[in-house]
Amino acid sequence: MKSFSRVLAIVKKEVRQLRRDRLTFGMVVGLPVIQMLLFGYAINTDVRHLKTAIADQADTHLSQQFVAEVRQTQVVDIIESVPTARDLEDLLRRGRISIGVLIPADFDRRVNDPARAAVQLLVDGTDPTILGVANQLKSIPFGFDSTQYSPTGQSVIEVRPFYNPERRTPVNIIPGLMGVILTMTMILFTAVAIVRERERGNLELLINTPLSSTELMVGKVIPYIVIGMLQLALILGVGRLLFDVPVRGSVVDLYLAATAFVAANLALGLLISTAANTQFQAMQMMVFILLPSILLSGFMFPFDGMPTFAQYIGEVLPNTHFIRLTRGIMLRDAALAELLPDLFYLIGFTLVAMTVAAMRFSKRLD
Repeated sequence: MKSFSRVLAIVKKEVRQLRRDRLTFGMVVGLPVIQMLLFGYAINTDVRHLKTAIADQADTHLSQQFVAEVRQTQVVDIIESVPTARDLEDLLRRGRISIGVLIPADFDRRVNDPARAAVQLLVDGTDPTILGVANQLKSIPFGFDSTQYSPTGQSVIEVRPFYNPERRTPVNIIPGLMGVILTMTMILFTAVAIVRERERGNLELLINTPLSSTELMVGKVIPYIVIGMLQLALILGVGRLLFDVPVRGSVVDLYLAATAFVAANLALGLLISTAANTQFQAMQMMVFILLPSILLSGFMFPFDGMPTFAQYIGEVLPNTHFIRLTRGIMLRDAALAELLPDLFYLIGFTLVAMTVAAMRFSKRLD
């Protein structure tokens, strides 16, 4: 009986501490609700509205009717028209589109020829889901109101996957997994940095040094950038040796992109560290960021197929831009110069997060 009373006393003490720590209590109660609402509405396996370009070389009444029927499916959003197949391939390589629709000049004749496809879908094969959507589009019956066309029982569409013609899962997974691993480890390293110094009693020593807040933040980040580069080399090595995942583009470009990404996550971790009072709070905040980085970044589901509000959230996350960079460089042989918007975003994110973290740290010292 006495043992039960002592245990009950400890329980009451922990509950009182939890009630005093409003930030922790809010995260324990609020985070699951927020995540359920966010992911419940954002995760959509019925992919629609993939960015698509069309090269209509026939430009006939029949081809225009086909384009109109493709639009009506809502599976794709036609954002651009180009003259040649090479232009479609260029847009695919730069990640501007997920699907390219090539309508040849002899389209009207091909629709009556069961031996040949009348239309080619050039598909970004780095994401199996996009390939599945293309096959779904292939299976849709298109009813041309033309006396020239008589159904042959065969699809008028041929799907041509690019960059992963063997449809191997590791080729899609590992470039995205790099971002997830680096996000998790880099944010973890710095999310507890300031909190750990405070809990160990070292923060007062740092305050008494001539270091400025910015110098302290930069000093905290640099060693972990080196660790991030070592992690990247390890992931690339394992991916190549065990899973035969290629690096078709420049390794230098890949490391430059990774450096910007690692710095962005470290800066985000420092920002978390200045907001958290305990390591537990820092870990909770990290988890809150990690889950969207996995589910809303285009790693699990095609980014263009997500609801608009989820895309807005995903655009803020560094991992979204890094996945575009890694898939572009590693799988599509895109040059970093063709992917500059994503690189510039990571650099800008780093500068903003570091500045805010330094300002918050200075304010807390005051």
